[in-house]
Amino acid sequence: MLQTSRARTGAVMILAVASLASATIGQQATPAGRRVAIRAAHLVDPASGQRTDDVVVLVDGDRVAQVGSRLPIPAGADTIDLGPTTLLPGLIDVHTHLSSQSEDYYADTFRRSPIDAAVRAPIYARRTLEAGFTTVRDVGAAEFIDVALRNAINDGSVAGPRMAVATLALSATGGHGDLNGFSPYLRFEGFSGIADGADELRKKVRENVKRGADWIKVLAGAGVLSEEESAGAPQYSQDELNAVVTEAAMWGRKVAAHAHGAEAIARAARAGVASVEHGGLVDEEGVRIMKERGTFLVPDIITDVYILEHGAEQKLPPNIIEKERSLRPQQDANWSRAIKAGVKLAFGTDAGVYPHGQNARQFALLVKHLGMSPIDAIRMATTNAADLMAWSDRVGRLAPGRYADLIAVAGDPLADVSELERVRWVMKGGVVYKDDGVSASAGGRARR
Repeated sequence: MLQTSRARTGAVMILAVASLASATIGQQATPAGRRVAIRAAHLVDPASGQRTDDVVVLVDGDRVAQVGSRLPIPAGADTIDLGPTTLLPGLIDVHTHLSSQSEDYYADTFRRSPIDAAVRAPIYARRTLEAGFTTVRDVGAAEFIDVALRNAINDGSVAGPRMAVATLALSATGGHGDLNGFSPYLRFEGFSGIADGADELRKKVRENVKRGADWIKVLAGAGVLSEEESAGAPQYSQDELNAVVTEAAMWGRKVAAHAHGAEAIARAARAGVASVEHGGLVDEEGVRIMKERGTFLVPDIITDVYILEHGAEQKLPPNIIEKERSLRPQQDANWSRAIKAGVKLAFGTDAGVYPHGQNARQFALLVKHLGMSPIDAIRMATTNAADLMAWSDRVGRLAPGRYADLIAVAGDPLADVSELERVRWVMKGGVVYKDDGVSASAGGRARR
């Protein structure tokens, strides 16, 4: 018997120890009420799509106080001059897995425990933050590592993005979240999201909420990175999905549904999920239901491209790579159909399937393969993502009262969206976490 959870408490303790290495160097808390003025040549507002020149952002503590062109800088305020850069609000990725990163399929499956994952999680969190993603929705982790990571970030022990977490993904027996394709004598010990039938699913929702889940993640259909025969077959009935959504709502939670296939997408949207993740085989009926229900689509094109480019290096089983190869040609047309119909889109990348910190590579892929404009792709990762998370009053824009989450790039992302792959400066909550030599300051600044 293989045990992948020999010391769950130890995993959380190691997460805390690992955080010291990733977060204490240069640590300095932002004093309450401290005022900072940030100057830059330009600012892009995703909501309006407009660019403001000679911009000043006034920050009071961890919040934006004022934004405008050539604003006077209050006496006593520290100043950060970012020169000829372009400011944007911190980016948002609504589909991440900060507690894991695919490297070697068999080593990942059989040689690493949740303790290994807990040790690495702060590293992945920091890479994500330094890539300019100041907020994420983390949609599935083993052993509640995501809860521990979120809490450590919130209390300042770990440098990382703001996190909303989903803990254990709910999966049918033999489904996408249930290891399949191996001997029936091979078993893994630990917390599990496997549940069948409405009653079991309701109980799992309650357990996840009890353990700290902000969201509920349900695997409504089959997937690519598992060894079922199909990538798109439904794996929960309509009644089961209805039970998940109604139970989650009773506890004040929304549901994200993994679904590639048309029927799984339609069932999830009918049930009232907030978002469909992946959705590459969505058909006209699914588009219609999602449009009617206001369901967000989260297309993760970067992972599909990455699997085809690097799946052999990751030692993925050939049938998994073949599933991706058969799925990929259909995705662009189906996602484009949803875009044309006006389905709401949010930016999610399935980070962890590819290396953390490369999230922004997806912007150029959205523009190239789906014909999106740069500003529409940017909106997916700012205002749209904030709407999906119900955090629009906190993140997604640089506006008074929102968190002082800002990034700076050297060029113009409205002309070349790949500029977002080269973020030079990052502030989260009024604290600077990255500065690639672009800033000049007067009076010092908070930095971590």
